[in-house]
Amino acid sequence: MSTTLNTALSGSYTGDRNHSSFGFAVPHMTVSTFRGTFADVTAGVTVSDDGALTVVGVAEVESISVKSPIDLRKHLLSDEFFDAAQYPRMRFRSAPAKPAEDGSITFDGELTIKNITRPVVVTGTLVGPVEDPYGDTRAALELETKIDRRDYGMNWNMPLPKGGVALGTEVTITVHLELIAD
Repeated sequence: MSTTLNTALSGSYTGDRNHSSFGFAVPHMTVSTFRGTFADVTAGVTVSDDGALTVVGVAEVESISVKSPIDLRKHLLSDEFFDAAQYPRMRFRSAPAKPAEDGSITFDGELTIKNITRPVVVTGTLVGPVEDPYGDTRAALELETKIDRRDYGMNWNMPLPKGGVALGTEVTITVHLELIAD
């Protein structure tokens, strides 16, 4: 059982790959939501002396996972979407930001997909730190942002027989990071 520490977050942290996730959701045919994840993600958080956090992360595009036939995964890896052969990684880097008293936090950052870097605003919450059963210090960041996939060169779509298109353009990205103090 973990106990809450009575100290503020400080130092540097690495994302625990076994307890972290990176997902995306996009409207599908205007009636549902298509979801996917990336399994191979690395992340780090640095806390400055004034308590401001900086987050960096990298996702390996080939690690994409979707609940669909293999042809869809191949399509997402193609140049119509992520173009994994030419751009194997997505990257995120935040500007420093301090969490509010309630743990909420807002970051300005830069997201790079297909070698296109755009500013994003990321909101979320910081939980912890806590001490785990093995004496390690852990914390968690729950983060979310929305992007327009077309800003990253992902323009593919398909018209529906009675109007509209198969795929929405606004993508919600959610990141759940369980962090371990270095």
